[in-house]
Formats: sequence, structure tokens, C-alpha cells
Amino acid sequence: MVDRVTATEAALQFIEELRAEFGPLMFLLSGGCCDGSVPNCYKVGEVLPGQTMILLGQVGGADFYLGHQEFQYYENSQLILDVQPGNGGDFSLDCGRGKAFTTRSRLFTDAEQATLRPIDAS
Repeated sequence: MVDRVTATEAALQFIEELRAEFGPLMFLLSGGCCDGSVPNCYKVGEVLPGQTMILLGQVGGADFYLGHQEFQYYENSQLILDVQPGNGGDFSLDCGRGKAFTTRSRLFTDAEQATLRPIDAS
């Protein structure tokens, strides 16, 4: 079975750094401009996912939520969490640390698509 969201080794290491400082983490990726278009990392309980957020999976032990509209765009793709030089979203725990979480995607193969668990995106 293939995961809908995964992370690079660099992203997993950064998650561990942040977890050591802040405790349990979660990610939100929703649409819109500015901070909504990048994966934001929060302490668990700091932000509550809204009814339009879908739990896509986990990366490095952290829940990864995706906005409903974004899921419609990415439902046939795997999201890959990574890090790059720069600053994270203004409210994200990676802000001001010289590196930021990013996502890229790749289309699932037909064989992978057949193994995906359905997600209720209604």
C-alpha cells in the first residue's frame, strides 16, 4: 500500500528537531495566498483542523491535513514533504530557522492508485 503523503530524510530530520523543542507536531496545508499555500507545522492542539480539512496521513509521526479543495486537486498524487533554504509560513514552527517545509507531488501509477484507501472528502 502506498502512502498519500511522505517525507524526505531532510524533512524527517527537521521534524525531529522541532519535535525535540516543541513536542508533538502536526501539519496543515490549505489553499489561498501567503501562508495557506505552504505546509505549516504546528504543535498539536495549537490549531484545530476545520471541517474542510482532510487527514491525508502522517509524516514522521505527525498528522498531515490537507484542505478539501486541495485534495480534489491532489487526490491522484502523492505529496512529498521536503525542506529548502528560506523561511516557513509566518505562523509555522519552521519560521525564522533558515529552512522551510515545502511540498511537491507526483502522480500515482495505476497500480498504486488501485491500492489507495478511500478518503471521505465530502
